[in-house]
Amino acid sequence: MKRIVLFLATNLAVMLVLGITANLLGVNRYLSASGLDLGALLGFSLVMGFGGAIISLLMSKPMAKWSSGAQVINDSTDPTHRWIVATVARLAERAGIAMPEVAIFDGAPNAFATGAFKNSALVAVSTGLLQTMNRDEVEAVLGHEVAHIANGDMVTMTLIQGVMNTFVVFLSRAIGYFIDRVVLKNDKEGPGIGYMVTTVVLDLLLGLVAAIIVAWFSRHREFRADRGAADLMGRRQPMIQALARLGGMDPGELPKTVQTMGISSRPSGLMALFSSHPPIEDRIKALQQPN
Repeated sequence: MKRIVLFLATNLAVMLVLGITANLLGVNRYLSASGLDLGALLGFSLVMGFGGAIISLLMSKPMAKWSSGAQVINDSTDPTHRWIVATVARLAERAGIAMPEVAIFDGAPNAFATGAFKNSALVAVSTGLLQTMNRDEVEAVLGHEVAHIANGDMVTMTLIQGVMNTFVVFLSRAIGYFIDRVVLKNDKEGPGIGYMVTTVVLDLLLGLVAAIIVAWFSRHREFRADRGAADLMGRRQPMIQALARLGGMDPGELPKTVQTMGISSRPSGLMALFSSHPPIEDRIKALQQPN
């Protein structure tokens, strides 16, 4: 319940900030008596499209800690915690990034990385993962998350999401204006019912298409992170073993803010189009292929 309330509250706050920003910049006045101002509409679309994605990125680390209940262990004296922190430090040095914050959260086997910048990121692993994997496999999972950070995946996904959001906002309103004015021949001042209905419907339909495209990029990025983990460890077998073990487990649910940066998910059927992760079997096969 806490995660749902937090997710809804965050989205409402983001939309409020974006609405105020668009109003201050004057780009929300793209509909006028003389017609559709494409320049203003593009400005509005960019604010709404990239604004939400960038705000989410900047808030990603504190939101991930709060929503998952992750506890930072960098200064912990627990032997297991010290081993995890030392392992992440070694992997981060090899990857050429600053030492991330390291955290543990309660839950089924999973892990994630998040943060707006390479040199101030967060790597978190679940208690379930630590309890079910040996140290080589845990190190491989940590390497996978460090590779995400080193590859700049959080920023890349933000940019892709921003571009997709911009297209959705721009096209839905441009097409809505055309339907309202040309097809339905609304000659009254201001948008008519055709514009409002078309915009809502296209926001949903184009949003689904955008989500499929973003998910495709995300799946492609997972293969690269798997390979990155193998390179950081100097061998592929631990990553292959970790993936094989994950394939026989329920990865559990991560908070919405970090789902794309998790180590595993298991959708099926049509929902596979919206999955941020490829099938475990495909990831293992890719690692088994020669360079």
